[in-house]
Amino acid sequence: KKYNYNNKNKLILAAVLHDYAKKYSDNVLLDIVQNEDINVDYWEKKIPVILHAPVGAYLVEKQFGITDLEILDAIRYHVTGRPQMNLLEKIIFIADAIEQSREFNGVNKIREAAKESLNKSIVLICESILNYNINKKSLIHPNTLLTRNYYLKGEH
Repeated sequence: KKYNYNNKNKLILAAVLHDYAKKYSDNVLLDIVQNEDINVDYWEKKIPVILHAPVGAYLVEKQFGITDLEILDAIRYHVTGRPQMNLLEKIIFIADAIEQSREFNGVNKIREAAKESLNKSIVLICESILNYNINKKSLIHPNTLLTRNYYLKGEH
């Protein structure tokens, strides 16, 4: 309501289905990508834990017949984000990061920022993801950095 997203049905579908493929192991996700010829990039293949997002979007379309790109993109990019996200994508990206069970350093700051500015909270989420993965010496999908930079510059 706060950000004037008025399509409650789309919001509910994207929210309920965004983690549809999260139940699958990395190997199963990689198999689905290969067997179904799902379009994913080099980094998604190298960081299979994030594959649940594009695989989820694919499966939601195939299994439920949902073809609305706004819903599918919200599912597809809820992990990495991307520059120029539409309002539904932003809401799902943020909601996934700050949902009630999340407890990580800085989550409350992000929750507070989300009350005032979607873009500010997106920057904080991306920075949290970047810092977490740098500290773990893990690979980072380039979309996360591109998303951070895009919204940090104030572009929408």
